[in-house]
Amino acid sequence: MAEAFYRSLGDGRYDSGPATAGPWSPKTQHAGPPSALLGRALQSFGGRTDLRVARVTVEIPKPVPVGEVQVEVRALRSGARTDLLDAQLLADGEPVMLARAWRMSPSPDGTPELRAEPPPPALPGPQPPHGMSGAYVDGYLSAIEWRFLDGGGFDSRGPGAAWARQRIPLVDGEEDTPLSRVLTVADASWAVGFELDLTRQFAINTDVTVALHRQPVGEWFCMRTATTASPDGSGLAVGQLSDAHGDCGRIIQTLFIADR
Repeated sequence: MAEAFYRSLGDGRYDSGPATAGPWSPKTQHAGPPSALLGRALQSFGGRTDLRVARVTVEIPKPVPVGEVQVEVRALRSGARTDLLDAQLLADGEPVMLARAWRMSPSPDGTPELRAEPPPPALPGPQPPHGMSGAYVDGYLSAIEWRFLDGGGFDSRGPGAAWARQRIPLVDGEEDTPLSRVLTVADASWAVGFELDLTRQFAINTDVTVALHRQPVGEWFCMRTATTASPDGSGLAVGQLSDAHGDCGRIIQTLFIADR
């Protein structure tokens, strides 16, 4: 097992380790770790501790190669209580992943809790490693611990639910944050609850949005996901995100679907 997904090279540059490799090829990254790398930079930008990331959207215009990458962040709008940030991940000088985030000051203590959700299902006990038919499993899939509910798995069809956590840190020698942990696993949400027959059709997400109504805590996160698709349209995966204390947000992904 690798020691971390990335090793910092300084000045926003990172060396991608083999654990970042996605299920389609050992040469390209799963979108989870680079999403988390961007989210980590967005969260800490400007050194402000009074604002929290309320929503981040990651766009995936190209495959992210396993190798050296560069993170850049800039402010699009800066305010006393909110700001809008833009980030990009570059490989060989070309943007391969984009992200935008709203950071906001926390809501007042007297804000009522609206539409309280029931608690998530209990974390199951340890399970054998979960793979995926035809997938490369020695990278990202093995670097995350998956615990599916009700005997499910990546090859199961239908709405699904799974708890997940990182087995290794995002950046070698640096402490992870709950936000970076969420983003590391959030890109896999659609695969937890995919409902089409992947032997007949191909699907891949072009983006991932994580919207939080409170800050996540801990290292284990539960995703309960269902997929919607239409002829002459596209796919949409919506996942409920929970931590050990309950519901904390939603994960939304657009899916490109084509016949094999």
